[in-house]
Amino acid sequence: STRLSFTEGNVTSVFSLTWQVRHESCGLPIIHHSKYVCDLPTNHRFPMGKFPRVLHFLFKDQVITENQVWVPEIASSDLLSCVHTEEYLNNFMNGRINDEGIVTRCRYETGEVKNLLIILQPYEPLIPSPLFTGGTLLAAELALQRGLACSTAGGTHHAFPGFGSGFCLLNDLAVAAKYVSASLKRKVLIVDLDVHQGDGTAFIFKEEPRVFTFSVHCGKNFPLRKQQSDLDISVTSVEDHLPWLLDTFRPDLVLYDAGVDPHREDELGKLCLTDQGEPIIDLNLHSSISEFLVHPRAVSERSVRDNSI
Repeated sequence: STRLSFTEGNVTSVFSLTWQVRHESCGLPIIHHSKYVCDLPTNHRFPMGKFPRVLHFLFKDQVITENQVWVPEIASSDLLSCVHTEEYLNNFMNGRINDEGIVTRCRYETGEVKNLLIILQPYEPLIPSPLFTGGTLLAAELALQRGLACSTAGGTHHAFPGFGSGFCLLNDLAVAAKYVSASLKRKVLIVDLDVHQGDGTAFIFKEEPRVFTFSVHCGKNFPLRKQQSDLDISVTSVEDHLPWLLDTFRPDLVLYDAGVDPHREDELGKLCLTDQGEPIIDLNLHSSISEFLVHPRAVSERSVRDNSI
Protein backbone atom coordinates (compact mmCIF):
# COMPACT_ATOMS: atom_id res chain seq x y z
CA SER A 1 0.00 0.00 0.00
CA THR A 2 0.99 3.63 -0.40
CA ARG A 3 1.49 5.86 2.62
CA LEU A 4 1.53 9.61 2.40
CA SER A 5 1.35 12.68 4.58
CA PHE A 6 -0.57 15.88 4.02
CA THR A 7 0.25 19.12 5.80
CA GLU A 8 -2.12 22.07 5.95
CA GLY A 9 -0.95 24.86 8.23
CA ASN A 10 -0.20 23.29 11.60
CA VAL A 11 -2.30 20.19 11.00
CA THR A 12 -0.67 17.04 9.65
CA SER A 13 -2.66 13.95 8.72
CA VAL A 14 -1.22 10.61 7.66
CA PHE A 15 -3.22 8.57 5.18
CA SER A 16 -2.81 5.01 4.04
CA LEU A 17 -4.02 4.20 0.56
CA THR A 18 -4.62 0.47 0.36
CA TRP A 19 -4.44 0.16 -3.41
CA GLN A 20 -1.78 -2.31 -4.42
CA VAL A 21 0.03 -0.70 -7.33
CA ARG A 22 0.58 -4.05 -9.01
CA HIS A 23 -1.47 -5.55 -11.82
CA GLU A 24 -1.04 -8.47 -14.16
CA SER A 25 -1.71 -6.38 -17.27
CA CYS A 26 0.79 -3.90 -18.64
CA GLY A 27 -1.84 -2.28 -20.88
CA LEU A 28 -3.57 1.05 -20.34
CA PRO A 29 -5.22 1.02 -16.87
CA ILE A 30 -8.98 1.61 -17.01
CA ILE A 31 -10.53 2.40 -13.62
CA HIS A 32 -14.15 1.33 -13.22
CA HIS A 33 -16.54 0.22 -10.48
CA SER A 34 -19.94 -1.38 -10.90
CA LYS A 35 -21.32 1.08 -8.33
CA TYR A 36 -20.38 4.12 -10.40
CA VAL A 37 -24.13 4.14 -11.10
CA CYS A 38 -27.10 4.35 -8.76
CA ASP A 39 -30.87 4.38 -9.12
CA LEU A 40 -32.16 7.85 -9.94
CA PRO A 41 -35.79 8.91 -10.34
CA THR A 42 -37.44 8.17 -13.69
CA ASN A 43 -36.65 10.85 -16.29
CA HIS A 44 -33.87 12.36 -14.14
CA ARG A 45 -31.70 14.54 -16.38
CA PHE A 46 -28.32 13.26 -15.20
CA PRO A 47 -27.20 10.51 -17.64
CA MET A 48 -25.47 8.22 -15.15
CA GLY A 49 -25.84 5.26 -17.51
CA LYS A 50 -23.00 6.66 -19.62
CA PHE A 51 -20.37 5.34 -17.22
CA PRO A 52 -20.98 1.58 -17.66
CA ARG A 53 -21.62 2.11 -21.38
CA VAL A 54 -18.09 3.44 -21.79
CA LEU A 55 -16.69 0.19 -20.43
CA HIS A 56 -19.17 -1.85 -22.47
CA PHE A 57 -18.04 -0.34 -25.77
CA LEU A 58 -14.36 -0.61 -24.87
CA PHE A 59 -14.91 -4.35 -24.47
CA LYS A 60 -17.26 -4.62 -27.46
CA ASP A 61 -14.79 -2.92 -29.80
CA GLN A 62 -11.92 -4.97 -28.33
CA VAL A 63 -10.04 -1.85 -27.27
CA ILE A 64 -9.21 -3.33 -23.85
CA THR A 65 -9.28 -6.65 -22.03
CA GLU A 66 -10.67 -7.45 -18.60
CA ASN A 67 -7.13 -7.60 -17.20
CA GLN A 68 -6.78 -3.85 -17.78
CA VAL A 69 -9.68 -2.92 -15.50
CA TRP A 70 -8.78 -1.67 -12.02
CA VAL A 71 -11.43 -1.45 -9.30
CA PRO A 72 -11.13 1.58 -6.97
CA GLU A 73 -12.03 1.84 -3.31
CA ILE A 74 -14.20 4.51 -1.73
CA ALA A 75 -12.10 7.57 -0.92
CA SER A 76 -11.61 7.91 2.82
CA SER A 77 -13.00 10.83 4.81
CA ASP A 78 -9.40 11.82 5.62
CA LEU A 79 -8.65 12.29 1.94
CA LEU A 80 -11.95 14.05 1.27
CA SER A 81 -11.26 16.47 4.15
CA CYS A 82 -8.27 17.82 2.24
CA VAL A 83 -10.82 19.69 0.13
CA HIS A 84 -14.24 19.56 1.81
CA THR A 85 -15.25 21.04 5.15
CA GLU A 86 -15.79 18.84 8.19
CA GLU A 87 -19.41 19.96 8.58
CA TYR A 88 -20.25 19.17 4.97
CA LEU A 89 -18.60 15.75 5.09
CA ASN A 90 -20.35 14.86 8.35
CA ASN A 91 -23.71 15.77 6.86
CA PHE A 92 -22.84 13.95 3.64
CA MET A 93 -21.70 10.72 5.28
CA ASN A 94 -24.60 10.67 7.75
CA GLY A 95 -27.27 11.33 5.13
CA ARG A 96 -28.16 14.75 6.50
CA ILE A 97 -27.80 16.65 3.23
CA ASN A 98 -31.36 17.57 2.36
CA ASP A 99 -33.16 19.02 -0.63
CA GLU A 100 -33.59 22.40 1.08
CA GLY A 101 -29.89 23.23 0.73
CA ILE A 102 -29.93 22.16 -2.90
CA VAL A 103 -32.98 24.32 -3.60
CA THR A 104 -31.22 27.32 -2.02
CA ARG A 105 -28.21 26.73 -4.25
CA CYS A 106 -30.37 26.40 -7.38
CA ARG A 107 -32.09 29.69 -6.62
CA TYR A 108 -28.71 31.35 -6.12
CA GLU A 109 -27.48 30.12 -9.49
CA THR A 110 -30.56 30.40 -11.71
CA GLY A 111 -33.27 32.24 -9.82
CA GLU A 112 -35.58 29.26 -10.15
CA VAL A 113 -36.01 25.74 -8.84
CA LYS A 114 -36.11 22.86 -11.32
CA ASN A 115 -34.12 19.75 -12.21
CA LEU A 116 -32.70 19.27 -8.73
CA LEU A 117 -29.29 17.66 -8.50
CA ILE A 118 -29.86 14.18 -7.15
CA ILE A 119 -31.93 12.30 -4.61
CA LEU A 120 -29.83 12.71 -1.50
CA GLN A 121 -31.46 10.34 0.98
CA PRO A 122 -30.81 7.69 2.05
CA TYR A 123 -27.01 7.40 1.87
CA GLU A 124 -26.93 4.60 -0.73
CA PRO A 125 -27.44 6.90 -3.77
CA LEU A 126 -24.45 8.94 -2.59
CA ILE A 127 -22.03 6.04 -2.83
CA PRO A 128 -20.93 6.87 -6.42
CA SER A 129 -19.51 10.23 -5.28
CA PRO A 130 -16.71 8.89 -3.02
CA LEU A 131 -16.19 6.05 -5.52
CA PHE A 132 -15.70 8.60 -8.32
CA THR A 133 -13.10 10.26 -6.12
CA GLY A 134 -11.42 6.96 -5.32
CA GLY A 135 -11.27 6.20 -9.03
CA THR A 136 -9.69 9.54 -9.88
CA LEU A 137 -7.15 9.16 -7.08
CA LEU A 138 -6.22 5.70 -8.35
CA ALA A 139 -5.97 7.01 -11.92
CA ALA A 140 -3.65 9.80 -10.74
CA GLU A 141 -1.35 7.36 -8.93
CA LEU A 142 -1.23 4.99 -11.89
CA ALA A 143 -0.60 7.84 -14.33
CA LEU A 144 2.38 8.99 -12.27
CA GLN A 145 3.76 5.45 -12.37
CA ARG A 146 2.79 4.30 -15.86
CA GLY A 147 2.36 7.52 -17.81
CA LEU A 148 -1.40 7.30 -18.50
CA ALA A 149 -4.56 6.00 -16.83
CA CYS A 150 -8.28 6.56 -17.42
CA SER A 151 -11.36 6.46 -15.23
CA THR A 152 -14.80 5.87 -16.71
CA ALA A 153 -16.43 8.35 -14.32
CA GLY A 154 -15.63 11.47 -12.33
CA GLY A 155 -15.01 15.08 -13.27
CA THR A 156 -17.39 16.39 -10.60
CA HIS A 157 -15.95 19.87 -10.86
CA HIS A 158 -18.92 21.92 -9.59
CA ALA A 159 -18.59 20.78 -5.96
CA PHE A 160 -17.27 23.43 -3.55
CA PRO A 161 -15.67 22.79 -0.14
CA GLY A 162 -18.92 23.25 1.75
CA PHE A 163 -21.71 22.38 -0.69
CA GLY A 164 -22.57 20.44 -3.84
CA SER A 165 -23.72 21.94 -7.10
CA GLY A 166 -24.55 20.99 -10.68
CA PHE A 167 -24.93 17.22 -10.07
CA CYS A 168 -21.59 17.24 -8.21
CA LEU A 169 -21.40 16.37 -4.50
CA LEU A 170 -17.67 15.73 -4.00
CA ASN A 171 -14.94 17.28 -6.14
CA ASP A 172 -12.88 14.29 -7.26
CA LEU A 173 -10.52 16.38 -9.40
CA ALA A 174 -9.75 18.68 -6.48
CA VAL A 175 -9.13 15.83 -4.04
CA ALA A 176 -6.76 14.10 -6.48
CA ALA A 177 -4.94 17.35 -7.29
CA LYS A 178 -4.64 18.21 -3.60
CA TYR A 179 -3.26 14.77 -2.81
CA VAL A 180 -0.65 14.95 -5.58
CA SER A 181 0.36 18.58 -4.99
CA ALA A 182 0.40 18.64 -1.18
CA SER A 183 1.43 15.09 -0.32
CA LEU A 184 3.68 14.18 -3.24
CA LYS A 185 4.88 17.76 -3.82
CA ARG A 186 4.08 17.54 -7.53
CA LYS A 187 2.68 20.20 -9.86
CA VAL A 188 -0.74 19.45 -11.33
CA LEU A 189 -2.39 20.90 -14.43
CA ILE A 190 -6.17 20.43 -14.58
CA VAL A 191 -7.39 20.59 -18.19
CA ASP A 192 -11.17 20.85 -18.05
CA LEU A 193 -12.96 20.54 -21.40
CA ASP A 194 -16.43 19.98 -20.01
CA VAL A 195 -19.01 22.24 -21.63
CA HIS A 196 -19.56 23.88 -18.21
CA GLN A 197 -16.90 25.76 -16.27
CA GLY A 198 -15.30 23.86 -13.40
CA ASP A 199 -16.22 26.59 -10.95
CA GLY A 200 -15.70 24.51 -7.82
CA THR A 201 -12.22 23.45 -8.88
CA ALA A 202 -11.29 27.01 -9.85
CA PHE A 203 -12.43 28.30 -6.46
CA ILE A 204 -10.59 25.63 -4.49
CA PHE A 205 -7.23 26.26 -6.18
CA LYS A 206 -7.40 30.00 -6.80
CA GLU A 207 -4.42 30.58 -4.47
CA GLU A 208 -2.57 27.28 -4.91
CA PRO A 209 0.64 27.76 -6.97
CA ARG A 210 1.21 24.02 -7.52
CA VAL A 211 -2.17 23.53 -9.22
CA PHE A 212 -3.13 25.28 -12.47
CA THR A 213 -6.79 25.21 -13.53
CA PHE A 214 -7.32 25.46 -17.31
CA SER A 215 -11.03 25.57 -18.19
CA VAL A 216 -12.51 25.49 -21.69
CA HIS A 217 -16.28 25.95 -21.70
CA CYS A 218 -19.29 27.72 -23.14
CA GLY A 219 -19.65 31.21 -21.69
CA LYS A 220 -23.47 31.33 -21.68
CA ASN A 221 -24.13 28.24 -19.62
CA PHE A 222 -24.29 26.91 -16.05
CA PRO A 223 -22.93 28.17 -13.70
CA LEU A 224 -24.20 31.68 -14.35
CA ARG A 225 -21.89 33.09 -11.65
CA LYS A 226 -18.53 31.80 -12.80
CA GLN A 227 -15.29 31.62 -10.86
CA GLN A 228 -11.93 32.81 -12.18
CA SER A 229 -9.78 29.89 -13.35
CA ASP A 230 -6.07 30.38 -13.88
CA LEU A 231 -6.95 30.34 -17.59
CA ASP A 232 -10.43 30.43 -19.17
CA ILE A 233 -10.66 30.18 -22.97
CA SER A 234 -12.97 29.06 -25.79
CA VAL A 235 -12.73 25.53 -27.16
CA THR A 236 -11.47 26.70 -30.56
CA SER A 237 -8.18 27.92 -29.09
CA VAL A 238 -7.14 24.86 -27.05
CA GLU A 239 -4.35 23.92 -29.46
CA ASP A 240 -3.00 27.48 -29.36
CA HIS A 241 -2.71 27.59 -25.57
CA LEU A 242 -1.82 24.09 -24.40
CA PRO A 243 1.80 23.82 -25.70
CA TRP A 244 3.00 27.07 -24.13
CA LEU A 245 1.03 26.33 -20.96
CA LEU A 246 2.74 22.95 -20.60
CA ASP A 247 6.13 24.53 -21.21
CA THR A 248 5.54 27.43 -18.81
CA PHE A 249 3.90 25.60 -15.91
CA ARG A 250 5.72 22.27 -16.50
CA PRO A 251 3.30 19.96 -14.63
CA ASP A 252 4.21 16.56 -13.23
CA LEU A 253 0.64 15.36 -13.75
CA VAL A 254 -2.20 16.42 -16.05
CA LEU A 255 -5.76 15.69 -14.91
CA TYR A 256 -7.91 15.80 -18.04
CA ASP A 257 -11.67 16.18 -17.60
CA ALA A 258 -13.04 15.32 -21.05
CA GLY A 259 -16.59 16.18 -19.97
CA VAL A 260 -19.75 14.14 -20.41
CA ASP A 261 -21.89 16.67 -22.26
CA PRO A 262 -20.09 18.24 -25.28
CA HIS A 263 -22.02 16.29 -27.94
CA ARG A 264 -24.52 18.15 -30.11
CA GLU A 265 -27.36 15.85 -29.01
CA ASP A 266 -26.68 16.32 -25.28
CA GLU A 267 -29.50 18.27 -23.66
CA LEU A 268 -27.30 19.56 -20.82
CA GLY A 269 -24.63 21.13 -23.04
CA LYS A 270 -24.41 23.77 -25.76
CA LEU A 271 -21.11 22.87 -27.39
CA CYS A 272 -22.55 20.85 -30.32
CA LEU A 273 -19.52 18.67 -31.07
CA THR A 274 -20.06 15.89 -33.63
CA ASP A 275 -19.02 12.24 -33.48
CA GLN A 276 -15.99 13.22 -35.55
CA GLY A 277 -15.15 16.38 -33.62
CA GLU A 278 -14.93 14.90 -30.12
CA PRO A 279 -12.10 12.40 -30.79
CA ILE A 280 -10.13 15.03 -32.71
CA ILE A 281 -10.02 17.26 -29.63
CA ASP A 282 -9.06 14.33 -27.38
CA LEU A 283 -6.32 13.15 -29.75
CA ASN A 284 -4.86 16.63 -30.21
CA LEU A 285 -4.75 17.18 -26.46
CA HIS A 286 -3.16 13.78 -25.83
CA SER A 287 -0.63 14.44 -28.59
CA SER A 288 0.43 17.78 -27.06
CA ILE A 289 0.83 16.31 -23.58
CA SER A 290 2.71 13.25 -24.87
CA GLU A 291 5.07 15.46 -26.87
CA PHE A 292 5.77 17.55 -23.78
CA LEU A 293 6.51 14.49 -21.65
CA VAL A 294 8.77 12.83 -24.25
CA HIS A 295 10.33 15.88 -25.92
CA PRO A 296 9.92 18.89 -23.58
CA ARG A 297 12.60 20.89 -25.39
CA ALA A 298 10.77 20.57 -28.72
CA VAL A 299 7.58 21.88 -27.13
CA SER A 300 9.53 24.78 -25.62
CA GLU A 301 11.12 25.73 -28.93
CA ARG A 302 7.78 25.50 -30.75
CA SER A 303 6.09 27.68 -28.12
CA VAL A 304 8.73 30.38 -28.49
CA ARG A 305 8.46 30.23 -32.28
CA ASP A 306 4.65 30.40 -32.33
CA ASN A 307 4.49 33.27 -29.83
CA SER A 308 6.96 35.29 -31.87
CA ILE A 309 4.79 35.28 -34.99
